[in-house]
Amino acid sequence: MLYAVGHLFAIAIGMSLGLLGSGGSVLALPVLVYIMGIPPKSAIAMTLIIVGLVSLIGVMPHWRQGNLNGKIAISFGSSTMLGAYLGARLATQPWITTTFQMGLFGVAMLLAAGLMIRRTAKSEPSPDIVQHEAFYQPPVCKYCWLWLMTEGLGVGVVTGLVGVGGGFAIVPALVLLGKIPMKQAIGTSLLIIAGNSIAGLLGYLGQIDLDWQLTVSFTFAASLGTGLGNYLGRFISARQLQKGFGYFLLAIATFVLIKNYAQFRSLPTSSAPTTNNRIGLAQNLTGRVHASSGSRCVHLR
Repeated sequence: MLYAVGHLFAIAIGMSLGLLGSGGSVLALPVLVYIMGIPPKSAIAMTLIIVGLVSLIGVMPHWRQGNLNGKIAISFGSSTMLGAYLGARLATQPWITTTFQMGLFGVAMLLAAGLMIRRTAKSEPSPDIVQHEAFYQPPVCKYCWLWLMTEGLGVGVVTGLVGVGGGFAIVPALVLLGKIPMKQAIGTSLLIIAGNSIAGLLGYLGQIDLDWQLTVSFTFAASLGTGLGNYLGRFISARQLQKGFGYFLLAIATFVLIKNYAQFRSLPTSSAPTTNNRIGLAQNLTGRVHASSGSRCVHLR
């Protein structure tokens, strides 16, 4: 039952990417962790694979429709990919705990939900304005391209750390700072997310274990959802869709933060990091740690 429910969510992940150009990864990680039972660090790397491949598939119809801006994708994408790789390398360090990563992920979800809800709360656009464009106000910056690169680096680091593709931040950045139409921003964001995922995955390779069977089946289900999302996008109001999805993300973010806080409270009050560091040092020196009589005996050779 959980396996089936998880893959239904995978279809929803793909639909989100196809309809909005964002939102997929913020659903993928909690589904893998809390429904499929995958450890957070492995789930983050699997999320990068799933969302990256699905985003790449979602790029195809946008490319055929001419909704890709190659120049912006290269300039902005290069900074996000650098950030994603650095974030992933940072995430593999022993002092970056899964509790911290899931907490940061919950905060990122709250931010995504807040942005979506805030945009849809604005007044309805006039008929001569493209529907999506009314979500954003004209930027007030002298050097928009510099802000674009800076935000790209920051979004990339968060992608590498917690597996969030960052579409909720990439799309408005492309519209406001990149000054491209919304339809182009959605298609271009999918291409950028795919690049981020590849860069982040490179930072994780060799550091964690992956469930390849589940990754493949999730990717297939999400790909079906992407095709469905691209089709439904012709008939569904983007404003109402973003509003509903924003509140849904708010509920998921609340659940993740409460769950993570409960796990944090259940940790031993003793200095767990110090103990782990000592054990890790002993393993590096000897390669063997034996537990006997309820205590750890470390043999040096």
